Amino acid sequence: MWRISGGRILAPSAPFGVMGIVNLTPDSFHDGGRYASAGSGLAQALRLYGDGADIVDFGAETTKPGAEALSPEEEQTRLLPVLRAAREAAPDMVVSVDTYHAGTAAAALDFGAAVINDVSACSFDPGLTDVLVQYKPGYVLTHHRGRPKTMQDEPRYDDVRREVAFFFEREMARLVRAGLPEDSIALDPGVGFGKTCAHNVDLLTHPEDWLSFGRPVLLGISMKSLFGDLLGLPVTDRGLATQIATALLWSGGIFWHRVHDVAATRQSLALAAALRPKQCERAGV
Repeated sequence: MWRISGGRILAPSAPFGVMGIVNLTPDSFHDGGRYASAGSGLAQALRLYGDGADIVDFGAETTKPGAEALSPEEEQTRLLPVLRAAREAAPDMVVSVDTYHAGTAAAALDFGAAVINDVSACSFDPGLTDVLVQYKPGYVLTHHRGRPKTMQDEPRYDDVRREVAFFFEREMARLVRAGLPEDSIALDPGVGFGKTCAHNVDLLTHPEDWLSFGRPVLLGISMKSLFGDLLGLPVTDRGLATQIATALLWSGGIFWHRVHDVAATRQSLALAAALRPKQCERAGV
């Protein structure tokens, strides 16, 4: 169960959930500015919604490795006109906003956003906690190590699994104490956010570490450098690897998937669900 703005329960009809990505940035690692204009951004959002996205996630600041920080004013200039147009064109669309700025989050929630997807766990702008407590949206709590500009500069862990699990335990407790309901929180282990390929693989092969918290898990691996590191694939050729990995991870218990290609992902997950071993169903897995 994932509670979002207005106290609504987000419960997709399929045995999986898909979040579609709309990058409103001129320098995204995958789209390369393809949807940076308001018109193209809106068209992509409506396309993903039409393809069956349960949530459409709008981001106006790139958080790829090496990225420079953006001011909240410029972020809102990119973001808010598209949000307004999306709400008018598709009032039933469940909107998520990928931001760590308190001001941007508040403005987006006033425009009807239902989820805040934050890569910083409120650490880049501590005022975000107050916004979450006031509005009580769905919230994606993401593990990270450092800011985007430097997060991939030789990231190190003594035990990445243990440290990510401790992070979730600590930050969930902090948010609940502050006043955000626990059932508003989903967890994202932050693949690629301050982690090497080996760290990412270690996390992805042990999803039980985060599933044990009893909260929805949202995984964002779409087109990421993980597939370049493991398979030598350029960004443009990572679609098939993304789909295979997504289906495998769903089979391992991951319900929510944040992706660029919603239509292909729904096909992959529907096939994985159809071919799920019957003994798993009988066991209630």
